[in-house]
Amino acid sequence: MVVDFGCGRGAYAADPVPFRRDLRIFKNKAARVIGLDASPAGLDNPFLDEFHRLEGTRWPLEDCTADICICDNVLEHLPQPEQFFAEAWRVLRPGAALCIRTPNRLNYIALLARLVPNRKHASVLAKAKPGLAEVDIFPTFYRCNTISAVQHALTRNGFDAVVVYGYEAEPTYLAFSKIAYALGVLHQKFAPGLLKPAIFAFAKRK
Repeated sequence: MVVDFGCGRGAYAADPVPFRRDLRIFKNKAARVIGLDASPAGLDNPFLDEFHRLEGTRWPLEDCTADICICDNVLEHLPQPEQFFAEAWRVLRPGAALCIRTPNRLNYIALLARLVPNRKHASVLAKAKPGLAEVDIFPTFYRCNTISAVQHALTRNGFDAVVVYGYEAEPTYLAFSKIAYALGVLHQKFAPGLLKPAIFAFAKRK
């Protein structure tokens, strides 16, 4: 069973590359795909077998029932990320995997984003990512968004085989300006992992 934490349709539809987008879809590849989200948008997600809207901190799943939990670009939106790690540990079976992708708060993108009030994020992102729907834009907190913070949170909450690293893809979000894009490419080539825009984390439940 796969648990998809933060499963709004935009997470699947945003990638224009078909084979890469298909890798993100688990329906018909796993026995059951369960979506969890605070937003009702997951009700319209055709790639889920089951959806639950979160109304509190506890996930509506039994202990030790999931084989994998995916958290893709959600951690930055959680005001209390420690509760996420505790619940992920609770619902995963021993030896099951937790997979996370989240922005790095030390990167220039997140630093700039924190200068923009949450109420203006929709208008700013509309220019940087024209295909992103306003319904898929949520407030950000960045309370567990450095490599060391994610590593410590995983270890502290009973996970092992922890691997956390920085990653930077092509800076398509800077395509609105040739100069900005060129600077983004330079950053992609030379910035240390500590400052890469994305954090990838993988761990197993003990």
